[in-house]
Amino acid sequence: MAAVEVENLTRSYTAARSASLFTKARGEARQAVKGISFDIGEGELFGLLGPNGAGKSTTIKILATLLLPTSGRARVLGHDVATEPTAVRRRIGYVAGGDRGLYERLSARDNLRYFAELHGITGPRQRRRIAELLELVDLTDRSDDKVEGFSRGMRQRLHIARGMLNEPRVLFLDEPTIGLDPQAARDLRATAAALSAQGTTVLLTTHYMHEADELCARIGVIVEGRLVALDTPAALKKGVSDRTVITVEVRDLTDRHEAEVRALGEVLSLAVTRGPATQVLEVQCADTGDAMPGLLGVLGSAAVSRVDTREPSLEDAYVALVSRSRAARAEADR
Repeated sequence: MAAVEVENLTRSYTAARSASLFTKARGEARQAVKGISFDIGEGELFGLLGPNGAGKSTTIKILATLLLPTSGRARVLGHDVATEPTAVRRRIGYVAGGDRGLYERLSARDNLRYFAELHGITGPRQRRRIAELLELVDLTDRSDDKVEGFSRGMRQRLHIARGMLNEPRVLFLDEPTIGLDPQAARDLRATAAALSAQGTTVLLTTHYMHEADELCARIGVIVEGRLVALDTPAALKKGVSDRTVITVEVRDLTDRHEAEVRALGEVLSLAVTRGPATQVLEVQCADTGDAMPGLLGVLGSAAVSRVDTREPSLEDAYVALVSRSRAARAEADR
């Protein structure tokens, strides 16, 4: 039996339009999730990737019984999230990125005591479980310090401990490393991998492609509420193995330069990162030899300072999937 089963899941909402002096505010029906289906095996660490607003957090909140689906069905460990929410909640943990959800003036230990009481975990079992979790997230030495003095990374590790209090068989991690420094993010990834190795099923959403590539056995990519890919990281990268990525660092990049690069016949996709002094273009090409002269010719007046080529990464596969999906939707809407 799969730990998580999602079948044709849809979630609609009403987007309110602002009112003017002469009109009333009217709601517009929209779909955050549009008939997605996937399953997650027991003990699997599964990644759900997608742009902002794609439906990742909505999907997790439905699975965590925080939102009801509009249609379709979702089960966690065999229990329907809509008709058996209490049974689901007993068996899951939920951790979201950010600083909310902890009591600043309580110690780490007292925070866990409070939430353990809410779960009905008391007495010797509570003391044993809190000690285990503080050790798991490497906070034993700071267990009696107030949370208000914790770094963001320490708070996130405490969030993980809170989410694990009831010994969940399924753990939902919604962008848990957002805003963390590199060391804190690495520690949190190690914690997630250890939990999966111990048999906990983990569903992770993240915007960091290297994180998903390192941790996830399989990845689903969701764009505008639709699941557009579902496979292993290696298979997703293989899907763009016929491409080469050219990285070009320039100064004085203009909108005209960018438009001319996109118009080159050999260019399959383009991503631009704009820094305070330089701009970096990640150009996916079908044939580097044919693309390079045209690319450098277009960018000649933009002061090119560096050019590199490399094999495609998971991020490149993700960008290609998102770009392809958006282009298909735009064509369908014409």
